[in-house]
Amino acid sequence: MKIATYNVNGINGRLPVLLRWLAEEAPDIVCLQEVKAPQDKFPQAALRDLGYDAIWLGQKSWNGVAILSRVGEIHETRRGLPGDDGNDGEDQSRYIEAAVAGVLIGALYLPNGNPHPGPKFDYKLRWFERLIDHAAGLLASGLPVILAGDFNVMPTDLDVYKPERWTDDALFAPEVRAAYARLVDQGWTDALRHLHRDERIYTFWDYFRNAYGRDAGLRIDHLLLSPALAPRLIDAQVDRHVRGWEKTSDHAPVWVTLGDEAAPAARKRRA
Repeated sequence: MKIATYNVNGINGRLPVLLRWLAEEAPDIVCLQEVKAPQDKFPQAALRDLGYDAIWLGQKSWNGVAILSRVGEIHETRRGLPGDDGNDGEDQSRYIEAAVAGVLIGALYLPNGNPHPGPKFDYKLRWFERLIDHAAGLLASGLPVILAGDFNVMPTDLDVYKPERWTDDALFAPEVRAAYARLVDQGWTDALRHLHRDERIYTFWDYFRNAYGRDAGLRIDHLLLSPALAPRLIDAQVDRHVRGWEKTSDHAPVWVTLGDEAAPAARKRRA
C-alpha cells in the first residue's frame, strides 16, 4: 500500500498538477494540505473520475486538509484536534482523521508560526501541544496509525539547505524542533529519515531565487508511523520532479510504501 502526503497549495488552482500526479503515480491513500477551498468548492467529481473517494475539511482561501482513497471506504473518525473549537482565538481547518484499509490516518497541516516571536508563533506551539497530546492517545490505542502532512518544522540541520540562515524562523526555532522531537520520541518512526539516515532530502523549495534549481530546499513534510505500522515500512521517497512542473506547488509529494506484513530487516533501511 502506498500512502502519500502533498501540500497542494490550492487544490482548484493546481488541480491539473494534482490529477497528473495521481494518474502517473497512483498512490492508494493521499493526505492533502493547503486545500484553500470552502467545503462546497472541493473538486470531488474530478477526483472521483480517477477512482478516488475523498473527505475534506475546507476553509476559504486558507488552510484546509483532505484524505483521498482508491482502496476502500473512508471512515471518518475526527475533524479537528481536541481544543480546535475557536476558543484559542483561531478557527482553522488543519486536522482530519479517518480509518482506511485497516490504517488510521491523521492528516495535518501544522501552523507556520511566522513571524517569530509573536502571536502566530505562540499559536503554533499551542497547536503542537494539542497534537502531541492527541498523538499519545493514538499510540496508546495500539492501532496501526500514520500521521502525515506538512508539519512546518525542519527537525535537524540536515533538513535545511543552510541552517544558519533559518535561526530566526518559526520553522526552525528551538522550541518547535524540541516539540517535534518530543512527538517522535513517543514512539513514532519518521519514515523518510529512517530510510535516508544521512541524506539531505527535501520536500519544499520556495518559488523565489531559483530555490528548486539550486536545490535550496527544506524537509517539512513528514510521515510518522506508529509502532504497529513501522515494521511494515518498505520504502519512503519524495516525488521531487513534480516540483519542476509548470504551475506546481512549492511542495513535492512524499510517500511511503507498506507491506501487508513486517518488512524484512534488509529492506527497512537504506544506507
